[in-house]
Amino acid sequence: MARKSLSKRLFRSVAWVLVTLVLLFLSVLLLFRYVNPPTSAFMLGYSFTHPHKEVQQQWVSFSDISPWMPLAVVASEDQRFPDHWGVDFVAIRKALAEYHAGDGLRGASTITQQTAKNLFLWNGRSFVRKTLEAGLALAVDGLWPKRRILEVYLNIAEFGPGIYGVEAASKAYFGISARQLSASQSARLAAVLPNPKVLSVTSPSPYVRDRIFWIRGQMDQLSGLHYLKDL
Repeated sequence: MARKSLSKRLFRSVAWVLVTLVLLFLSVLLLFRYVNPPTSAFMLGYSFTHPHKEVQQQWVSFSDISPWMPLAVVASEDQRFPDHWGVDFVAIRKALAEYHAGDGLRGASTITQQTAKNLFLWNGRSFVRKTLEAGLALAVDGLWPKRRILEVYLNIAEFGPGIYGVEAASKAYFGISARQLSASQSARLAAVLPNPKVLSVTSPSPYVRDRIFWIRGQMDQLSGLHYLKDL
């Protein structure tokens, strides 16, 4: 009897801790809807592994980013961004169908998932991390408007070793502010997002050049700047 009572108290204590942690985390997410995150997990990771190198990052509001840039990342990374709930189950089903048909397993991460990963998690392909990423993405999409998700993503995404956010990237690669980016420059930045530590903005490989061309075509196909005008 005493053992059963102890088990119940232990279960309640664990449940209380878990509920408290979830509520605390949701409070942080709600805060970040209005307050710009001071850093991200990926930036902290870079600082830890490169203690003698400075992270280049400068926050800019969504209105101070060229409208071509959000269109370029949506065209490149997540064309159903305006419509899904943070996790694109349609894209996941399609990726799994292609895998079962014999194709390689491709990623189906949304911009919201990438934002959650960059902000709170770590890189990798483990099931645990992907599950956390999906859960966080659903929470982010529920608490933030789409415009805010894009704003945070564009300010914390890595565009090269130690270069985080579109403002730092624009200045590092083109010598201009993010507000001045052209459609072609935006596509060029978006083209390296899948692997910014390997893919180069300044010395684009044939693969990157092909991606730039494809992204520009997708930007036009999505009806240009009209595609995100309602965000």
